[in-house]
Amino acid sequence: GERMASLETAAEHERILREIESTDTNCIGPTLRSVYDGQEHGLFMEKLDARIRNHDREIEKMCNHHFQGFVDSITELLKVRGEAQKLKSQVTETNGHLQENGKELTTSMEELRQCRVQQRNIATTIDKLTHCLPVLEMYSRLQEQMRAKRYYPALRTLEQLEQTCLPKAGQYRFCSIMAENIPKLRIQIRDTAMSQLRDFLESIRKHSDKIGQTAMKQAQLQRSLDSSVSPQPRVLLGRRGRKAAPAAIRAGMGVNPLSEQDTGILDVEDEEEEDEVPGAQDLVDFSPVYRCLHIYTVLGLRDVFENYYRKQRRKQARLVLQPHSNMHETLEGYRRYFNQIVGFFVVEDHVLHTTQGLVNRAYVEELWELALSKIVAALRTHSSYCDDPDLVLDLKNLIVLFADTLQGYGFPVSQLFDMLLEMREQYGEILLKRWNVTFRQVIDQDNYSPIPVSTEEEYRQYTSQCPFQDPELEKLPFPKKLPFSEFVPKVYCQLKEFIYACLKYSEDLHLSSTEVDDMIRKSTNLLLTRTLSHCLQYAIKKKNVGLAELVQVIINTTHLEQSCHFLEEFISNITNVPPDTVNATKLYGTSTFKDARHAAEAEIYTSLNAKIDQFLQLADYDWMAAVPGGENLAASDYLIDLIAFLKSTFSVFTNLPGKVAQTACMSSCKHISTSLMQLLLDPEVRQISMGALHQLDTDVKECESFARAGPVAGFQGDTLLLAFSDLRQLLDLFTQWDWSTYLADYGKPTCKYLRVNPHTALALLEKMKETSRKNNVFAQFRKTDRDRQKLIDTIIKQLRNLIAQHHT
Repeated sequence: GERMASLETAAEHERILREIESTDTNCIGPTLRSVYDGQEHGLFMEKLDARIRNHDREIEKMCNHHFQGFVDSITELLKVRGEAQKLKSQVTETNGHLQENGKELTTSMEELRQCRVQQRNIATTIDKLTHCLPVLEMYSRLQEQMRAKRYYPALRTLEQLEQTCLPKAGQYRFCSIMAENIPKLRIQIRDTAMSQLRDFLESIRKHSDKIGQTAMKQAQLQRSLDSSVSPQPRVLLGRRGRKAAPAAIRAGMGVNPLSEQDTGILDVEDEEEEDEVPGAQDLVDFSPVYRCLHIYTVLGLRDVFENYYRKQRRKQARLVLQPHSNMHETLEGYRRYFNQIVGFFVVEDHVLHTTQGLVNRAYVEELWELALSKIVAALRTHSSYCDDPDLVLDLKNLIVLFADTLQGYGFPVSQLFDMLLEMREQYGEILLKRWNVTFRQVIDQDNYSPIPVSTEEEYRQYTSQCPFQDPELEKLPFPKKLPFSEFVPKVYCQLKEFIYACLKYSEDLHLSSTEVDDMIRKSTNLLLTRTLSHCLQYAIKKKNVGLAELVQVIINTTHLEQSCHFLEEFISNITNVPPDTVNATKLYGTSTFKDARHAAEAEIYTSLNAKIDQFLQLADYDWMAAVPGGENLAASDYLIDLIAFLKSTFSVFTNLPGKVAQTACMSSCKHISTSLMQLLLDPEVRQISMGALHQLDTDVKECESFARAGPVAGFQGDTLLLAFSDLRQLLDLFTQWDWSTYLADYGKPTCKYLRVNPHTALALLEKMKETSRKNNVFAQFRKTDRDRQKLIDTIIKQLRNLIAQHHT
């Protein structure tokens, strides 16, 4: 067992030794521990020593083997030392040289490095500058634009600066200063643009008169061109070269508003049109509006600008539409008023068509609506003060031109034409007043004598003034007389003048010829029935109008009445409406002449009777005259004068138309007869003698011989004598004392004293009874019968019975 154990120990020690030889010194600890863990230290130590010795021997063997080589190497090394020394000194020398030579290179290298840094810096600078330069250039351009007042481009420049250039440039102080300045510049531009706009608004207010005048001139030019091209009624186009009708214009014309079309008198003139009326473009520079509009649009304040512009223009419109208080006094006043309004709307129309939406159609139309109502109201008021037909006519023409001008710009103007028709009534009234004065003058200046003509030329002159044909008069030699006085041609000419005056107003009102015809006829009827009628009444009723004048008035009115159908023709010729058209108004006013003639005739009868009364007032009968002796009685002086007057008067009546002369003559005779009868029956005359009856009988015989002589042609037989038959029979009854016949035949158609009324006979008999009672006038009759008184009483009784029988 012990042997076994020693064998194991020996093996173990062998293992440990191997381990020690092969193991790294760091890990030797556990190996040594395992030595000390066993019991056989001594044994191990011995073995270790034996191993060491073994190794030493091997080392010695090895050293012995290599020693010569070592010695040789040392010898070699010693030999090399010298060489190494030499090499060292060579290297040191070379290094010295190298250092010396390298100095220049390092200097150059340093310089190169410096250059490279500079180069890099320069490139960076250039890069930075390329970003800064546009900013500066732009800023200088901005300064330039501001100096040149080109604000819209300036704004564009500002925008570029702010959005593009400055952000690229980077953080520099000048950039931040610029950035700070930009809003201030914007405000400056905005304010300047606004002040320019204010100047513009002021300028168009000043120039609207001139612009309007220009537009109206062009409309007039266009109108005369249109009418010279075609006499047809035209649709007026207010603008030069405008081919579209106003309706198309009103529809907005679908053109690009900035195109040259549709800008009316604001067109920039063509070179070859130098003789044209100047365009309003020449009068007003519109660029401030466009500039301001662009500027505000760029600033995002377009709404603000639109509102401001419209508000200011509305204010201006109100000013323009306010007429001057004395506008109605002259045409110039009206013209200025219209010019300004046209100017205003031409500008608005121009702005409408040259700016997108600064003003729109609705706004302009709303303004026009306002304007129309104000204009119509102003014209109604002002024209009502006017009493001069020429001014009204000029005003009407001006309104038509005004309406046509604006219609050319697409504004609806029918209201103005309606108002012109209202003014037509007023114009008619003014004309009637004026013609009233004219007719009065004609009447007052007339000499109421037939017109003498001594040559063919004079004759033609009068017959050309008013329609007159008389074949009998044509045959007579010169000198001769026209039947009428100056009054007839003058009145006829005035009637035609009046018709022309009416026609003048109706022109250009876009009326049909039947409407014009109707208007003229209605006015002419008024002139005849109202104005001329009054004037003729005045002529007839004037103080100291003699019979000769009245006769002339009758002749004159007859001629005027006959000339009326020529007036009808005259109206038809100028209006082109035949008088027999279904709805044509008739000239019923012609009855005026008939009425005037009847009035003059009545006035003649009245006047004659008044003259007769003047003579009769001179009658001075001696109602108690004695019965004359053998000599014949003479007619009373007053009666002889009266008859002489009547003869001369009726000689003037020869020219009177129709039955006027016969009627006048008959009426005079009747008036004399009834007046003498009234003298007889006058209650103031209480008693009448037979002698007085004889005197009256003589006077009546004088009247009868006048009647028989036929003072006026045209009476059949003794017709005129009938006027005196009542008196004649009464006087016969008394002077012949033929009571038995009277009483016997009373009531029979064959009765000799058919026209003696028993009442009249009774009244006269009472007066005679009174006389015979007062003084014995009937003494000479009493040769046979003394009691004449009783006889009268008897007759009175019988007459009373007769009256009682026939008149209950």
